[in-house]
Amino acid sequence: MSGKNILGTYPGGIYMYDDKTVRVFLERQLELYPETVAETADEVRDFLEDTFAAVAKDRSEVMEYLEEVGVDTEGLSEEEIFDMPEIMEIGDGRYLILEV
Repeated sequence: MSGKNILGTYPGGIYMYDDKTVRVFLERQLELYPETVAETADEVRDFLEDTFAAVAKDRSEVMEYLEEVGVDTEGLSEEEIFDMPEIMEIGDGRYLILEV
């Protein structure tokens, strides 16, 4: 698994959450948290960095990431996994994965 896509990093290990990722989190954060945790793009980026949110380039990389971090997905369908609020579709094939 390459470090440039997982954990929201790009070459050099710098965290990078682009505008699409930020927008998705702002729109969907209340599906996962009981109250708003970030209101601005900078707050979202700080929150995602602080919580080690991952950005996967596609569905297969999401599955690989979940296996790598030890999430038990046995008995869950792929649809059930991708319906988890911790996995947010960015809309361009990528997924934002929050602490599962």
